[in-house]
Amino acid sequence: MVRMLRPLTRAVTYTRWLHLLVAIVWPSMWLFIQEAWWTQATAAVLLGLAGLVPATRLVEGFQARLLLTGRRHDSESAEIVAAPSVTWADRGRTVVWLEARLVLGWLVSMLSVQLPLLSVDLATTAFGHEPGGGGHLPVEGHHWWHALLAPGPLLLLPVIVVWSGHLITALAVKLLGPSPAERLAAMEERTEQLLERTRIARELHDSIGHALTVAVVQAGAARAAGDPAFTDRALGAIEETGRAALEDLERVLGVLRESTKPVSGRPTLADADRLLESARASGAKVDAEVTGPVDTVPGPVSREGYRILQEALTNVLRHAGAVPVRVRLHVAAGNLVLAIRNPLTEPVPGPGRGSGLRGIRERAALLGGLARTGPDEGDWQVHVELPLS
Repeated sequence: MVRMLRPLTRAVTYTRWLHLLVAIVWPSMWLFIQEAWWTQATAAVLLGLAGLVPATRLVEGFQARLLLTGRRHDSESAEIVAAPSVTWADRGRTVVWLEARLVLGWLVSMLSVQLPLLSVDLATTAFGHEPGGGGHLPVEGHHWWHALLAPGPLLLLPVIVVWSGHLITALAVKLLGPSPAERLAAMEERTEQLLERTRIARELHDSIGHALTVAVVQAGAARAAGDPAFTDRALGAIEETGRAALEDLERVLGVLRESTKPVSGRPTLADADRLLESARASGAKVDAEVTGPVDTVPGPVSREGYRILQEALTNVLRHAGAVPVRVRLHVAAGNLVLAIRNPLTEPVPGPGRGSGLRGIRERAALLGGLARTGPDEGDWQVHVELPLS
């Protein structure tokens, strides 16, 4: 019983009822001109013509979202679209919506008036009086059992209000919902947002992860060395790495705050010396060899190459510590080759462990390249090939 009465406690039930009653306000004005069938037919025709106007779909979608679903017009819900008509199919669905809402509105408004009047007539005739409610439904005779029927129309009215609200909402979703083109556009926009969020997550992981790893390694080495001069150098390296990480963090946060702001100022392979010096300052013996015109590498490839090198060096410091590292950066024949090798000092982690290696493979795949990571002849290798075109 409580479940059956629950819809009557929701505000959206009555806003849906109001939505149907509002639909007949304008056509009802024609009754003041002349109460004839042709006036109502004319109102229906004009309403259909209004549905061909692109802005009508925007207005109807706004009303439907607000009164039928209880959501704001700027809600991300795609059930009902609040946008102008673009195609003739959109206009046709809007016309059908307006006519269906008009017919259902007439029916609900008539029953909303006639059912209470019928209850009054039944109660009046039960006491032997002439019906005076003005209802169009005939109530003949004077019978005491009319009193038993009098509550029936009043109980039927809430059922009609709830049922008609569900029906008009279902029609709105069907007729004012997104078209296939709008669904595709929304899906593409959502995909772009997810890709951007994934890219930002990788940026933060690589940049902040590298800075924290260097800071931890430097602090641990300074504590173990017990040498004031070494401690000073370690603090200097931590300060420089932290400052660079703060710059990266501020840039990424700026992109998040202003979605239309272009991404700029990201480090490239021209800044690779900063990574190599940071790794050396952390105790790693880095043997770097750079061949080819690095400055001619296209921006997207150079930026992703920098992040790949950063993540590879971070993994060395995090898992192997101060070990010899061989870095080879080669640009030739339309390809950029990055090879980072270091001795294995701990068991190889199982598959699926960590997001850094996965990020390296994802970066390479997005640029149409290949990435191999894993043990190789007693070393751990990261070998990446990226096309320059």
